[in-house]
Amino acid sequence: MYFPEIKRNFGFGCMRLPMKFKVKVDYKEFSAMIDKFMAEGFNYFDTAHGYVATQSETSIRDCLAKRYPRESFVLTDKLSSNCFKNESDIRPFFEKQLKACGVDYFDFYLMHAQSSKNYEHYKKANAYKVAAQLKSEGKVRHIGLSFHDKAKVLDEILKENPEVDVVQIQFNYRDYNDAGVQGKECLEVCRKHNKPVIVMEPVKGGALVNLPEPALKIFENLNSGLSPASYALRFAAGFEGIMMVISGMSDLKQMEDNLSFMKNFEPLSQEETLAVDKVCAILNGTNLIECTACKYCVDGCPKKINIPEVFACYNAKKQDKSLIKWNSRQYYYALTNDIGKASDCIGCGKCESVCPQNLEIRKLLKSVSREFGK
Repeated sequence: MYFPEIKRNFGFGCMRLPMKFKVKVDYKEFSAMIDKFMAEGFNYFDTAHGYVATQSETSIRDCLAKRYPRESFVLTDKLSSNCFKNESDIRPFFEKQLKACGVDYFDFYLMHAQSSKNYEHYKKANAYKVAAQLKSEGKVRHIGLSFHDKAKVLDEILKENPEVDVVQIQFNYRDYNDAGVQGKECLEVCRKHNKPVIVMEPVKGGALVNLPEPALKIFENLNSGLSPASYALRFAAGFEGIMMVISGMSDLKQMEDNLSFMKNFEPLSQEETLAVDKVCAILNGTNLIECTACKYCVDGCPKKINIPEVFACYNAKKQDKSLIKWNSRQYYYALTNDIGKASDCIGCGKCESVCPQNLEIRKLLKSVSREFGK
């Protein structure tokens, strides 16, 4: 372990929290999840201002910070590009984040979703310099960055900012050899610069849990009794240089499943690794939309299209089971009854400018529209 305050190599990602009526965080269940997590000896929590429609930080305040001593948990927050225009905006925003979370310091503070698209914005505002100042004042224990781009870009950022303590990357078995995400290459860059790695999206927004039937059958044939999530999380945690794997758990059942295999962590066996390779081969041939449901694209959509949800309907309909196809069609019609349909897209491109996966969302929405009609 790289930092003594961190007890285990498994963290609680607070982007996809339990919700009441899909509107408000369910404090009762979130508190129960925190209690279970802490009772099993884990203590790392990850948030950002925009998570859960800006409810994540205040939920942490009410369900974690008010109920546990500050030294008992490790908290990571992030500086997002849409929250500041220049250097003078950063410190006031940071203070608002501390207040929202109910803490007087962050253990880790990350420059959020760094890429070639937004890095210049952080440079012009001296964001890394401000973060270093906050660290010198004790308001931040460690500074870092989260990253969504090619390995070459990451290498350039780390060369220019050697003071960075940690790097958070998207890393999972589907993206390990992906030419777009470059999971393997990004990990190698972090190791080259001797930066501990925090893994996000180890189950790719649920895509490596809700597998198509042929892929699911491969894991079932192992007769291990383990869930699909176990193979994804253990794959990510098994590499040299990985400090932490974060899972965005949204209910107590998911929490209990993840803890069951991470509290006594064992890397994938040779047989399990071969099974993962076979699952990858199947997924590479499914032609599903690679959306992780981060929802960064939703807020700015002028037609109020719930892009991740309509993509989920499309993916479900493309899978083999006729029941799933029927349900996905009905769900799509219900989902878009009062909000935008895929066919309502006006092609403004706001969604694509913030998508961490660099999806061609406008083109994909046309495919969804053709699948479900107008």
